[in-house]
Amino acid sequence: MRAALPQRAARWMYRSGGPNWMARPMNAVAAWQFRRGILSFGGRGVTLDVRGRVSGRTVSLPLVLVRLGGERYLVSMLGEDVQWLRNVRAADGRAILHAPRAEPVRLVDVAVADRAPVLRRYVELAPGGRPHIPVPVGAPVEEFARVAARFPVLRVESAPDVA
Repeated sequence: MRAALPQRAARWMYRSGGPNWMARPMNAVAAWQFRRGILSFGGRGVTLDVRGRVSGRTVSLPLVLVRLGGERYLVSMLGEDVQWLRNVRAADGRAILHAPRAEPVRLVDVAVADRAPVLRRYVELAPGGRPHIPVPVGAPVEEFARVAARFPVLRVESAPDVA
């Protein structure tokens, strides 16, 4: 069965593993909005600032914040091979999360065995992420466990010393 047009468009905008010419300006607008608390969808939309590992400049991108079991998480909907994740890891997890206030954080990789419940919640919360994670909304957590190794999940920890 073919995916719906919005899902095909979302996959097309990220088919190279990163945003294409159309997705880049859309992401910039979303990051600007989320940073200011505009259209942040009840606090789910956040902006992450991380230092570029090559340029040294701050890179800002919009993400969906997952709250589950008293913890906060970020998900890489495109998998391991994305620039922002490489930047976070090169910075030893140090970043600034705007939700909308700026909060210095440390992002910690979640073990593959613990990712499935977070991925399940992410698919419920992030319409833009759904086309990239091949498990439908409402599927049992076991189905998410089967794809968990492909989608990094990072736990957000407050880190006042990071700034």
